[in-house]
Amino acid sequence: MLDVFITSRVRRKIVVVYAKYPEFRTHVRGLAKLIKEDPGNIQRELKKLEKVGFLNSEKQGNTKIYSTNRQFPIFKELQSIVIKSQQHQSSRVKRTADVKHI
Repeated sequence: MLDVFITSRVRRKIVVVYAKYPEFRTHVRGLAKLIKEDPGNIQRELKKLEKVGFLNSEKQGNTKIYSTNRQFPIFKELQSIVIKSQQHQSSRVKRTADVKHI
């Protein structure tokens, strides 16, 4: 369902991670391993999300660490949408599995 509103697959995965786990902090390569996407694409999306204020970043040595900006004006609403979307998706999968067992 979230894919209708956030059409970029990589951006959607990033938003889900940072909205669902607001204490999460990582660098581009760590996130690439987690969501199994190309680091170059991830870096572009992280920059966009930082520019609009959804993410914060800080330098640690030569590495840029990204974290959720909990002060983002619509953070709570976005977090709620992500959680509801995932609940809807898992209930839909369960219903499909139930139908297959009949």
